[in-house]
Amino acid sequence: MDLSCTPEEEEFRARLREWLAKVLPGLPSKPSPDDWPGRRAYDLGWQRMLYDAGYAGLHWPADAGGRGATPTQHLIFLEETENAGAPYVGANFVGLLHAGPTIAAEGNAGQRARWLPPVLRGEEVWCQGFSEPDAGSDLAALRTRARRDGDDYVVSGSKIWTSHAEVADWCELLVRTDAKAPKHRGISWLAMPMDAPGITVRPLRTLAGSTEFAEVFLDDVRVPVANRVGEENDGWRVTMVTLSFERGTAFVGEVVACRRVLGELAREARKNGRWDDAVLRRRLGRLNAEFRALWRLTQWNVSESERSGGVPGVGGSVFKLRYSRARQDLYDAAADVLGPEALDLDSRWTLDRLSSLSYTIAAGTSQIQRNIVAERILGLPKGR
Repeated sequence: MDLSCTPEEEEFRARLREWLAKVLPGLPSKPSPDDWPGRRAYDLGWQRMLYDAGYAGLHWPADAGGRGATPTQHLIFLEETENAGAPYVGANFVGLLHAGPTIAAEGNAGQRARWLPPVLRGEEVWCQGFSEPDAGSDLAALRTRARRDGDDYVVSGSKIWTSHAEVADWCELLVRTDAKAPKHRGISWLAMPMDAPGITVRPLRTLAGSTEFAEVFLDDVRVPVANRVGEENDGWRVTMVTLSFERGTAFVGEVVACRRVLGELAREARKNGRWDDAVLRRRLGRLNAEFRALWRLTQWNVSESERSGGVPGVGGSVFKLRYSRARQDLYDAAADVLGPEALDLDSRWTLDRLSSLSYTIAAGTSQIQRNIVAERILGLPKGR
C-alpha cells in the first residue's frame, strides 16, 4: 500500500479545497432534526451540488456513473469534506453507501441505469430493510416471505430499524423466497418501491431522540421480479456484498470526524485545566493513536477493495469492530473533559455520546464481527 500522494492527487485536493471554500458559506441552514422532509431536501440538495461539480460517486466505476477515482482520491475527498465541515450524506446514506455500490457490483445493465443515476443526482432516497424483530443479530433468520406470482413477488412480513424509511423512495429488502431451503440459501435481495400499496411505516424514536429508524410492515406488497438483484435465492451472497460496503467503507468519513472531535477535546482540556491530569492526557494520546491506526487500516481496506474489483473484503469487520469501541471511548473521554456540560440534554456532546452507544450494534454487532474475524480471517472453526 502506497500512502503517499501523487502530484495529480495533490492537485485534486487543492481543487476540492477551493471548491468547498467557495460553496459552503452559501449553504442554507440545516433543518431541525425532526423535520424529515426538510432534512431530505437539504441532503438531496447537497448531493446535487456534488453531482454538478463532478464529485458525486467519486470512487464508483465510470460505467456506474462515477468518476472511477483512485482510492487515494476517494480518501482525500472524505478528509477534505469532513475537515471543511461539509454536510454529511444524511438521508442519502443507504443509497450512496449501501444499495448503490451493491447494484453497481451485482445489478444488471438495466438496473444500474435505472437506480444509480438518481442516487448520484440527489433525486431518490433509499432505506434498508434487513433487520427483523424476531431475528436479532441472526440476519439469516429473517421471516419476511416473498411468494412468486407471475412477474411479481408478493411480500408479507415486517422489518425493524429501517434507516430513513420515512422519506425513502426505495428499499433494499431481504426476503425469503424458499422456505424449505437452508436459511442462508433461500433469500433474495429486492428493490422495493416505498409507495407500493400495502406498506406501513411507523417511526421509532431512539435514545438520542431521533426518528431515523422505523418499523415497516408489509402486507401483500407486490414487487416486480425485475427488481431482484442477483439470482433468486442467491440473496445472501448479494447481502454479503452490501454488508462489506457497510462495514468496510461506510464509516470512513466518521474516522476523520472523530479525529477532529479529539482535537476539540484536547483544546477544551487545555482551556478548563483538565490537561494537567496526566491520566487524561494519556487517555487522549491513546485515542489519537487509535484513530490514526484506524485511518491507516481504512487506507489499506480501500486499497485492497480496489485490487479485488471494488468490493471491500472481510478486513472491514476488523475496522468496524475496533472503530465501534474507539468511538464509545472517545465520548466517554469527552464526559471526563467537559464535566457537567456532558450531561446537558441539549448539548451536541450528549447526543453524540448517546449515539455512540449504538455503534457496537449497528451494521452488525461486535459479537458477530468477532465471529467473522475468527472464522474468515483467522480460520478458526465455527462455534457450536
